[in-house]
Amino acid sequence: MMQRANGPAPRRRPVRGVRTARPPAGSGHHRRRLVVGRTLLVVALLLAGVKLVQVQGLEADALSQKSQQQRLTTKKIPARRGAITDREGRQLALSEERRALYVLPKQLREEWDKPETIERTKLNADRRTEQIAKGMHEVLGDEFPEQELLAKLRSDRSFLYLADSVRPEQARQIREGLKFREIGEEYREVRQYPGAEPASNIIGLANWRMDNPNDQKVRGLLGLENLQDPLLAGRDGRRVVETALNNDDMVIPGTERQLEPATPGSTLELTIDSDVQYQVQRMLADYVRKSGAKNGSAVVLDAHTGEVYALANDKTFDPNDPDILKKLSNDDPRLGNPAVSSPFEPGSVNKVVTAAAGVEYGLVRPDTVLDVPGAIQVADRQIRDAWAHGPMRMTFTGVLAKSSNVGTIKVAQQVGEERFAEMLRRFGLGQATGVGLPGESAGVVPARQQWSGSTFGNLPIGQGLSMTVLQMAGMYQAIANDGVRVPPRIIRAEIGPDGQRKETKRPDGVKVVSPETARTVRDMLRAVVQDAPGQRGTGPQAALEGYQISGKTGTAQQVDKTCACYSTSQHWITFAGILPANAPRFVVGLMLDAPTGTPYSESAAPLFHDIASYLAQRFQIPTSEPGPVQQLVVG
Repeated sequence: MMQRANGPAPRRRPVRGVRTARPPAGSGHHRRRLVVGRTLLVVALLLAGVKLVQVQGLEADALSQKSQQQRLTTKKIPARRGAITDREGRQLALSEERRALYVLPKQLREEWDKPETIERTKLNADRRTEQIAKGMHEVLGDEFPEQELLAKLRSDRSFLYLADSVRPEQARQIREGLKFREIGEEYREVRQYPGAEPASNIIGLANWRMDNPNDQKVRGLLGLENLQDPLLAGRDGRRVVETALNNDDMVIPGTERQLEPATPGSTLELTIDSDVQYQVQRMLADYVRKSGAKNGSAVVLDAHTGEVYALANDKTFDPNDPDILKKLSNDDPRLGNPAVSSPFEPGSVNKVVTAAAGVEYGLVRPDTVLDVPGAIQVADRQIRDAWAHGPMRMTFTGVLAKSSNVGTIKVAQQVGEERFAEMLRRFGLGQATGVGLPGESAGVVPARQQWSGSTFGNLPIGQGLSMTVLQMAGMYQAIANDGVRVPPRIIRAEIGPDGQRKETKRPDGVKVVSPETARTVRDMLRAVVQDAPGQRGTGPQAALEGYQISGKTGTAQQVDKTCACYSTSQHWITFAGILPANAPRFVVGLMLDAPTGTPYSESAAPLFHDIASYLAQRFQIPTSEPGPVQQLVVG
């Protein structure tokens, strides 16, 4: 080895690119960040693992239930509607259970075109829909053609009804017998009315409503069906169903589970006798037609209880017609009940008020003789009798029997305005009866402070005030019931879904006059149907052989709207009668609106005769001894 010459050793140069200095400041912080990051990553992975174990293991069942609940929907189970029956339990309105059948066509195709379904069943969607269409046609009949059903089953729609109203056993055969689980069913109820038209103005109408998707059921639309809807409707139940995604109305067939059963509605038992209602309706409509009247109404009351046995209008509707509300406008009188909603001026039937007051206050007796001129002046009006005559001497019975306006006003003037007004109130005029029917009118009686000088010339003869035919019959019910007016009623009892029967409380009676006065007036009214020589009343056509009949005819002028005055050609014709007079059982009230010039238009007495004859036979009413002939005209 060669050595350098003596002298200082040379300085060493560092190799380029190699750092020999100490590590720079901050490198430890960098390492700590890496450690923390790795630690957090490990913790996150551990937490995710724990959550996965929790979800897949410990909470699997709960989360599955929660997921399922997200597509569960609570639906109502409609309660079956209660029936309406007559007093003998004969059904006037009832419900029959039905089913609507539907399908989810898109879901059906998707399910039956899956490879695993085809492999398992050897069928595809086309073959399955053929099976269903054929089977449903065989069960439901020709009303549901096979090709029409097939077209619906193969529709590209999400939801379609296949049949709207089928019997439950047919639905069961399709879904369970033929095992067509793809077909869904919905509850339906069909309201039926065995009596059809005769009682429709009373009962009204109810049908299945789909206006509200969440509250589909039978709803009352008219009459008692509407007024008593809460009682008849019952209480709905609840069921849980699975519904299609994003559509709570589309129930997946076969997923229904019941939570709470429905409670059926109560049954209404009416006071109506369906046989009497039918016959009175028929006779009234025939008489209105023959008389040329615009319309007419009739009512039959129990003389002692005020129960309504029949309440008829000549024009009705068939509630079994599913399109009836489309055919008739809302204000069509056939959909209403004019017998309780349309007041009229009663005419001479209102003379019973003067007769009752005159006897009750001891002013006259049946044989009291009155001098009756042909006309009488009341304020600025001259009032005449319906027939021209000079001065006559008539008994008070004769004034009533021959319907003398002049004689009636003379007695009313003795009664006085205050007592007369009070007697109108006792008879229930100007007040709704509370019978229990919708749309009832109270009629119109002018307030006492509004009477003018001529008012007291009109009211005693049945003009200037109005009443319904039900109110009119109620006046005579008071006379038949020994002076006690019992407000009429039409609901006899409520029968709960458990079969418990609850009688409707009978209204309290209102004393109108004493029993003696009522019997006296009742005897006087027998003279109205009397037909003795020279002693003939105004309504002998109402007489019924073998029975004593009390009654009163009425003819009231209608208002002519063109002149705001009373018409000389348009009248209301009325009759109110008691069968039999000696032992009252029934009261009948009748009204004809503007009959024309036929023999039947002059009086409603013949119609009373026909109805009374039917009632006597139907209820086997004992016959009466003939009453004595009463004197009407003296000298």
